[in-house]
Amino acid sequence: MISPASSENPSVKRKQSLTNLHVQINNNKCYLISKRIIDFALALLGLIFLSPLFMLIAITIKAEDYKGPVLYKQIRIGKDSKEFYIYKFRSMVPNAECLKATLSDQNEASGPVFKMKRDPRVTKVGRFIRKTSLDELPQLINVVKGEMSLVGPRPPLPEEVAQYTNYEFQRLSVTPGLTCYWQVSGRSNIEFSEWMQLDMKYISKRSIWVDMKLILKTIVVLFGSRGAY
Repeated sequence: MISPASSENPSVKRKQSLTNLHVQINNNKCYLISKRIIDFALALLGLIFLSPLFMLIAITIKAEDYKGPVLYKQIRIGKDSKEFYIYKFRSMVPNAECLKATLSDQNEASGPVFKMKRDPRVTKVGRFIRKTSLDELPQLINVVKGEMSLVGPRPPLPEEVAQYTNYEFQRLSVTPGLTCYWQVSGRSNIEFSEWMQLDMKYISKRSIWVDMKLILKTIVVLFGSRGAY
């Protein structure tokens, strides 16, 4: 279980004005039940119908680097601060996590996240599947398991959550998702503060209608997505 960072932490002070801002979360029971049914059905269908694409991506990953694994799993923080393993197609060299510390001074993102437009750890195949978000498809497994939803705030890393303010910590009150407003609004081109505001907008306004619109928008921007790296 992870709790919000202390107010003594300098990283928290960057948003002191928002720390005590409370967001009203839509937890309508009928909506949540309907959302879970839709998530499970669409994710299961996606895994079945996209299986040939999964095989093709796996073959290309192995063709470039046969020694490394096809899938990559990483601990993320989900609803109510519960940890779970997120699944992705591997888009980086096998020792990417070990190399991350050596690149910390080249971070191009604001807030407690790490992003590099030309990250040297990303493979050739990885650049393509990250640009098209195909690397995220294995997370349909997480959706079937109930750890994620098709729509919701992206699940953060434990070290990111450790730097959250109380305001940012509220995004962990809902099940994380494959896509949300951030994915269809520019992704890594968006400042961290705006990203958090978009997530707060979602958790307060979410509904089946909003979810369906975001899923359709995600499909539209999937290829050549802005800010995807």
